[in-house]
Amino acid sequence: MSYKMKLIQIVFLSLFTTMAFAAVPDVTVRDVDGKTHNVNEYIGKGKWTVVIFWAYNCHICNAEMPQMTFFQDDHADKDATVLGISMDGFEQVEKSREFINIHELNFPNFLIKLEQSEFAKFGGGRFQGTPTFYLYNPAGELLATNIGITTPEEIEKFIKDNS
Repeated sequence: MSYKMKLIQIVFLSLFTTMAFAAVPDVTVRDVDGKTHNVNEYIGKGKWTVVIFWAYNCHICNAEMPQMTFFQDDHADKDATVLGISMDGFEQVEKSREFINIHELNFPNFLIKLEQSEFAKFGGGRFQGTPTFYLYNPAGELLATNIGITTPEEIEKFIKDNS
């Protein structure tokens, strides 16, 4: 590991857990209308991808989502995009739809089954809580994860330092 990579790990240890490179995830998801998608349609398409795992009743998720819409506005036409994954499961699709509408989310949002095996397909290990952020590089490799509060400025700094 190079000196620069060690330094990046140290600097971001409190924010992101730096991950080993992994392939673009192959995960089937559904949107709130029931249409099936695969996250590999969105990750690894030449831009950084911030995946945020959220729940409708998560107070931090509710507080952070407006910032993520601003991040999407600022970066979607340039270097990064956001993808939302509801951890509420299909049983709570109406609550997820309401969350998306209340926060006027301007990025794709999907639902996955409430199972560790589904979450693990994204490459970052066990689900521990919401919000959880995964950061994939433009090639679709998972570089970092963070559980809890994460600001757009922290994400922007990580992207800048790793581009």
